[in-house]
Amino acid sequence: MRITQGTFSYLPDLTDDEILAQITYALGNGWPLSVEFSDDPHPRNSFWEMWGLPMFDLRDPAGVLMEVNACRTAHPNTYVKLNAYDARLGRQTTALSFIVQRPADEPGFWLERQEGPDRTIRYTTHAYATGRPVGDRY
Repeated sequence: MRITQGTFSYLPDLTDDEILAQITYALGNGWPLSVEFSDDPHPRNSFWEMWGLPMFDLRDPAGVLMEVNACRTAHPNTYVKLNAYDARLGRQTTALSFIVQRPADEPGFWLERQEGPDRTIRYTTHAYATGRPVGDRY
C-alpha cells in the first residue's frame, strides 16, 4: 500500500526537475520552505523531524533542492517531504506539502475494527512498520 499524503500523493513520484518546478512556484509566491523526514508516516502523525530550520531567507530554488537532497542522503530509508508556508493571514499556514522520497519497501497499514455499544463500529489504522524499533522501520 502506498502512503497518500500531501498535494501530489496520487501521482507517480516527482522527478527532481518536477520538484524544482514546485519549489520555484512556492518561492515565486513568497512561501518559505522546510524539509521534514519520518519513519512513521501515519496520517495523524503531523510531527515529522525537521531537517534544519525552515528556509525563510532562501530564495534560490537550487539551494532548497540541495537541502532536500542532503536530507535524502542522510536518511535514505525514510519518508521525506517538502512544506511551503504562507504567512499572508498573519500565521504560518501550510500552503503546499508533498512527499519527495519514500522507502523502497512500504509495508502499509492494517485496519482494526472495534465494535462498541449501540451497534457503533470504530476503525483504527496501524502501520506495520511501527512494530519495529525507531530507526529500523524501513
